[in-house]
Amino acid sequence: MAFAVGGVLRLITMLGYGPAMWFNDSYEYVSVALHPRPSAIRPDGYGFWLMMLKPFHSFALVIFTQHLMGLATAALIYALLRCRFALPRWGATLAAAPVLFDAYQIQLEQLVMSDVMFTLIVVAVITLVLWKRQMSWRVGAVVGLLLALTALTRSIGLPILGLVVAYLVIKRVGWKPIVAVVIACAIPVGSYMAWFSTNFGKYAMTNSDGTILYMRTAIFADCQKMGVGGFKHTDLIPLCITDPPDLRKPYAQWYLWGTGNGNGEGIGEVLHRYGGNKKFTYITNEMASEFAKLAIISQPGDYLRVVGMDFLRTFHWGRPVFPDPDTYEMYEFKPYYELGANGQPKRLPSWSSPGGRVDTDAFAYEQGPPETKIVAPWADIMSAYQQVFYLRGILLGGILLIGLYGVAVRWRKVGGPVALPWFAAFGLLLAPAATAEFDYRYVLPAVPLACVAAAITLRKVSRRRKGSAASASAPESPTIAPASGSTSLRT
Repeated sequence: MAFAVGGVLRLITMLGYGPAMWFNDSYEYVSVALHPRPSAIRPDGYGFWLMMLKPFHSFALVIFTQHLMGLATAALIYALLRCRFALPRWGATLAAAPVLFDAYQIQLEQLVMSDVMFTLIVVAVITLVLWKRQMSWRVGAVVGLLLALTALTRSIGLPILGLVVAYLVIKRVGWKPIVAVVIACAIPVGSYMAWFSTNFGKYAMTNSDGTILYMRTAIFADCQKMGVGGFKHTDLIPLCITDPPDLRKPYAQWYLWGTGNGNGEGIGEVLHRYGGNKKFTYITNEMASEFAKLAIISQPGDYLRVVGMDFLRTFHWGRPVFPDPDTYEMYEFKPYYELGANGQPKRLPSWSSPGGRVDTDAFAYEQGPPETKIVAPWADIMSAYQQVFYLRGILLGGILLIGLYGVAVRWRKVGGPVALPWFAAFGLLLAPAATAEFDYRYVLPAVPLACVAAAITLRKVSRRRKGSAASASAPESPTIAPASGSTSLRT
């Protein structure tokens, strides 16, 4: 029944916001699908998926597959908890409920974005690793291939390999499965890096890790404290921040994508000196990385402060507007009356792309108008639904605490089966705050993993209590009087 309701909600969404909804990152993926190349900004895994579906010329089909991915994620959670950990039906369904019913999860599935695919693959990895107590090398190879797909879909996927390998070592599954995981992951990732090097002269996944970390440090970096100037780090002087800290923007994304703040020359303008494309060249990325690392080393307290602030944004009761109103609005279902001029769908931007412009790229992929059409009454239903039905941040915090308890009580076993999904969820929440900036869409992939960890914890606690209650209620064993010449016997 729950899966049927989740399917109906997704159908209403497709009727109300077809053929797809758009985010700023969407256009780069479409461009990669039309003009295959390694992207300097992000891995191409999702772009390859769009490329596979390109012959159908339908963003509606792309979105339909993403809604199936969302339902498949919930199905994996349910199957893992029912079959491996013997949760009752209601318990397994409750753990899958955020994926099935969270309005922002459904809205993310309606966006032309990689996050839904990433979530499904990560949950599939956790499911395979936890499914059996022992792992064969063949299953290890499948896990490794899935881990490669996570890395090719989002850069943050590669560190999950280290977490999985560490879990398998602690679990003592043997060397064959572990080697199979590493090799099966390394071959696709290494091949992609080799392809990337043919275009950028660098064996890597992207040319953006340095500039994004630079963005993270932008709101506190102080060149005087960093020792930039004089005879030290003179090559970094052009990247110095001239705006005083109290005049800087409160969100980091502006300092990578913004073009000016009206208060002097900020980092956004510094990076734009290099041009829109040159911001992600090898030299710019390396200089930005060096600057950011120096800022973190020189101002560790300021760095920890901004990371802590961003990490705690996850656990608000509501959803305060962040990082800026334009980004925030892209995650919202809009009611029917919020259309473009003259009641027409809002036009896509006309930014430049390798194929010309992003709007014409989208038109070429669709072979027709790609703009989001907001249709009544379906759009109004989902807009109203979104105001109520979503997982509150403070509830996610409680779910994480339950999982943390499950890890702590199994400290002798280094957390047991709870550790893998819990640390994966925690890492997916912390990594954006530490390396980029908080964004609401970065929270959603961590939710199903946190729910799995909490569900396993509660099941174990319930079994322990039942076992204790059974022991306490058992009657004392009677003592049978021994016969002459016999020993006493206790039954």
